Amino acid sequence: MSTARAAPASKISSADMAKGLALAALIAGSWLGVHVTAIFVVDWTANGLWLAAPLVIALQCWLSVGLFIVAHDTMHGSLAPQYPWLNQAIGRFCVFIYAGFSYDNLYRSHHAHHRHAGTAEDPDFDAEHPSSFWPWYGKFFRHYFGWREFGVLCVVVAIYTLILQERFPAMLVFWALPAILSSVQLFYFGTYRPHHVDETPFSDRHRARSNDFGYAMSLLTCFHFGYHHEHHDAPWVPWWKLPAHRAPRRNRNMA
Repeated sequence: MSTARAAPASKISSADMAKGLALAALIAGSWLGVHVTAIFVVDWTANGLWLAAPLVIALQCWLSVGLFIVAHDTMHGSLAPQYPWLNQAIGRFCVFIYAGFSYDNLYRSHHAHHRHAGTAEDPDFDAEHPSSFWPWYGKFFRHYFGWREFGVLCVVVAIYTLILQERFPAMLVFWALPAILSSVQLFYFGTYRPHHVDETPFSDRHRARSNDFGYAMSLLTCFHFGYHHEHHDAPWVPWWKLPAHRAPRRNRNMA
């Protein structure tokens, strides 16, 4: 796999790498903890526990977004640039447990997106519906969820069915549903809002805009990926450093 667009190791300090790896472990570990507990441990029919199900689904949806954002950082080499094998292994693991995705396909598409943002050559852009959410989301979904992903998930579903038997619906509620909801969340805050065409022209070749959310809302909506122009301008900046990277530019614009 090409490393031409990887983050320069000099831009990611050892301290940055340690923090990024710790956050990645926290996100992936939390996702796995919720996944195993909700599907294999908790009996949701007992003692009204089903009332807590929407909160668990919302949490797992958010953590699924986090899994993808961690994998996204690995595609830019910004998680562990000093250890490319580790960087790539973490990315592969995150997208696989998320929805059985091919890391190599995502890598190629994402870098094509950066090269051709907001044009007909951008795999994440819908040139036929540049302002319409649902048609664009449909194209986006079909591009990334193909026959390979369908086949992988069929195998996983078969295994889960054998293990869970009558408790199989828990897998649909606490894995499939959060994965689908998180894809909508990722698309809306990380692709549609930054790149859709409206009456305000884009400022430069990145054809991307950033939201004006505060820190907490930015984290909750898309792990700061909504600071999207900053990401396109400096793709080696890890997700957790985007607010600090954005601050000087935002202050200049407000001055």
